[in-house]
Amino acid sequence: MKKNILDLLRGKKTKPLSENNGINTLPLKEGQADATLANVQHLEPQQFIYGCGQSVGKQREHNEDSIFALSIATGGETSNSPLGLFVVADGMGGHQYGEVASSTAARTLAGYILKHFHPYIIDPSTSMDESIQDLMRSAINEAQRAVTHAAPGSGTTLTAAFVLGQQVTIGHVGDSRAYAIHPYGGGEALTRDHSLVKRLEELGQISSEEAAIHPQRNVLYRAIGQGEQLEPDIFTARFPQAGYLLLCSDGLWSVVSDNKLFEMVTTAPDLQAACHSLVASANEAGGPDNISAIVVKLTA
Repeated sequence: MKKNILDLLRGKKTKPLSENNGINTLPLKEGQADATLANVQHLEPQQFIYGCGQSVGKQREHNEDSIFALSIATGGETSNSPLGLFVVADGMGGHQYGEVASSTAARTLAGYILKHFHPYIIDPSTSMDESIQDLMRSAINEAQRAVTHAAPGSGTTLTAAFVLGQQVTIGHVGDSRAYAIHPYGGGEALTRDHSLVKRLEELGQISSEEAAIHPQRNVLYRAIGQGEQLEPDIFTARFPQAGYLLLCSDGLWSVVSDNKLFEMVTTAPDLQAACHSLVASANEAGGPDNISAIVVKLTA
């Protein structure tokens, strides 16, 4: 019969450390701490680690959100730049096939980028025919065509982050969001909502408090699958240094304040626990919509 290790230890006494054990518990002198930290070796290769979380919420019958997350690490003398691709898409409620639209958009964009970037992954000396921003734009246009064909009359938001080394290229349509979160608290939204209420707020016609409770706060003026002309926001920024990247649908950010989002991410023991807390917090706030979250960190 196997015994638990605690049973084996129970009742045993531990011997005190000998005086000649070589362990020094005196406080470090000035400069010793810095010298010790300077000698700590960083792990190679660098890589993007991430956590994901989803929930149908408390008031919906099915999930119209879709997510995609992929991290690739390479190491060696010539190349060790990490790569990551992260996508959140929120099918538009009230439209037929919202879940088809979000799934089609997320997977079409991911497939397009990976297909066209694949030669560079295999051979970094391969030259790219187009810039990363142009690649993101082409991928979003392909997602637009795919959604129009697969789910006519429907629509979806699409927020994608293609991360290569220290640079993150964002492609954004709709009101899902990307946030940069600082390691010791605080952060900011990287994306701008393509919603009617957000536009009214930007024009100074309503306050942020009024926008939060506006009856048309879910009305979008730009979405994948809606309209012939699509103008996505595409830009490149530096990955948050020692911080986090958060992608989420409005089922999270609309019911949980930004400050609370930042706090839960920075205080969680790991990224999966952070996503669990984010989703749970949105459900505790009523869970009026589907909830999706991806939290990404670059290892030191």
